[in-house]
Amino acid sequence: MTSLRRVAIVGPVRTAVGTFGGTLQPVRAEDLAADVIRALVERTGVDPTGIEDVAFAQSYSNSEAPCIGRWAALAAGLPIEVPGFQIDRRCGGGLQAVITAAMTVQTGAADVVIAGGVESMSNIEHYTTTARWGSRSGNQTLYDRLDRGRERSQPEERFGPISGMIETAENLATHYGISREEADAFSVRSHANAAAAWESGVFADEVVSVSVPQRRGDAVVFDRDEGIRPESTLETLGRLRAISPGGTVTAGNAAQQNDAAAACLVVAEDKLEELGLEPIAWFEGWAAAGVEPSMMGIGPVAAVQRLFARTGVTFDDLDLIEINEAFAVQVLAVLAGWGVKLDEVDSRLNVNGSGISLGHPIGATGVRILTTMLHELDRRRGGLALETMCIGGGQGIAALFRGVHG
Repeated sequence: MTSLRRVAIVGPVRTAVGTFGGTLQPVRAEDLAADVIRALVERTGVDPTGIEDVAFAQSYSNSEAPCIGRWAALAAGLPIEVPGFQIDRRCGGGLQAVITAAMTVQTGAADVVIAGGVESMSNIEHYTTTARWGSRSGNQTLYDRLDRGRERSQPEERFGPISGMIETAENLATHYGISREEADAFSVRSHANAAAAWESGVFADEVVSVSVPQRRGDAVVFDRDEGIRPESTLETLGRLRAISPGGTVTAGNAAQQNDAAAACLVVAEDKLEELGLEPIAWFEGWAAAGVEPSMMGIGPVAAVQRLFARTGVTFDDLDLIEINEAFAVQVLAVLAGWGVKLDEVDSRLNVNGSGISLGHPIGATGVRILTTMLHELDRRRGGLALETMCIGGGQGIAALFRGVHG
């Protein structure tokens, strides 16, 4: 049996993250995806004819750009011979795109694959399920695909109704005894870390600009995350009303809804020199796990347990740790589930912010996190990094990456 090849991650890039209905609102998801693919090809200098597949995640897909990996590859000008496909593991889709590309390369089915993710939550449409065959009388219902996807993240017949992701976060807060003040404090930390990263130039190497057309006048160049609130304090966040009466989750300690795209090259180690490509990290392993849908935010605990059991890695081995920050209480619950205190990992956990400050463009988030994490790992001259994500519907996913410097 042929042994698996070692897999390199090359040139990860991302757009800046736009707020819901913000600067990127005029840009369709498929155009964001094409923009980041073009930037990736240009920055890495990879020969487009050598790209053998394009794996792209999108959680809120539609028929405007079906099979967005293929659609965006064509829109980006890649050769017609380059195929593409679409992945959806909800919040974990972007990371799953990288993992699937890595397995494709490991097994020798391809040498070079683009992996990425995209979401334009500002452009997610309303839809109906009753119009095709008509109705004899009464009203047609238009569903908001954003809300509907959260409400129907699990079969109600088995698990009962779940109003959405906020309910799952409140369940975690209750189960783990997490207070509103603790959640707000973590949110302040997220915004402070992201603001400091921009001020120190940390994101300069990873962010690519997007040209945004305007109704009047010249296009606007978008190249800075616009959801960061550096002025956030415990006092300002404390004034916000909880979304659920008596609850913990507010608009200030939950992830944002966002627009963004991110991508990287996934390349076989034995092809790097031939193709003139410089790796930033090596893919080390991954795992996914299912959890109770009503406690979906705890998914990273089960996923990491599986991953560590397979690899022998422990938290002491990690130089960077990423949790996607769907909610502040979700991060704190995951740490509690791991048996890790925040002050023990403060210098390694989400050091440049995450979903609460940078945003959570669902299908793009996994590759956005990967991009930020691997650039930070490279600045620290290598080491081992863990990326984890909770997933609506009750899943967790985790993956390990090792920097090229050690």
